[in-house]
Amino acid sequence: MAHIDYYFGTPSPWAYLAGDRLERVAAGHGATITYKPVDLLQLFDRTGGVRPANRHPSRMEYRAQELRRWSEHLGMPLKLKPAFWPVNPAPSSYAIIAAQQAGGGDLPGLVQGFLRAVWAEDADIADDAVIRDRLAAAGFDPELANKGLFVGAETFGRNLEEAVEAGVFGSPFYVVRESGERFWGQDRLDFLDRHLESL
Repeated sequence: MAHIDYYFGTPSPWAYLAGDRLERVAAGHGATITYKPVDLLQLFDRTGGVRPANRHPSRMEYRAQELRRWSEHLGMPLKLKPAFWPVNPAPSSYAIIAAQQAGGGDLPGLVQGFLRAVWAEDADIADDAVIRDRLAAAGFDPELANKGLFVGAETFGRNLEEAVEAGVFGSPFYVVRESGERFWGQDRLDFLDRHLESL
């Protein structure tokens, strides 16, 4: 059985646009997933990327066009200028990590709920009330927002180190443990699907 390490940032529009396609691809091959939220700005700094605030206007203009095109193509609403972006990814990431450890709820739904909150709902995923609401909506104990702080912070930092070691440099990023094959971007999920079929 294949296993996918899924690296992503909770404020990532491209991870949002992936929707539930990773989960559908994995289910089709009996593959399992470990969700590994990372601090994208630090990841960019560590791997030669450029933070959005420092990118040339031409790149940001093209990014906006691509986001609009993909949003329309996938039929997923997306606000090009969300009310809360950039946003601190740590609180929502800690909640995901704690929920993954606790089990018992809809983890993919929680991840997608945070991403949707930023890009479609103008909600602040660094706000405690929003985090608790999303935890509850996905079937998790809202108290994980507090209970999971220590393990969340520890794992969040470790995820960054593991991402760098695994050759990750953006979001969403999928690494198949058995083969070491890496796939960057929601537009590479078809290739991931094909690869899993070959294992």
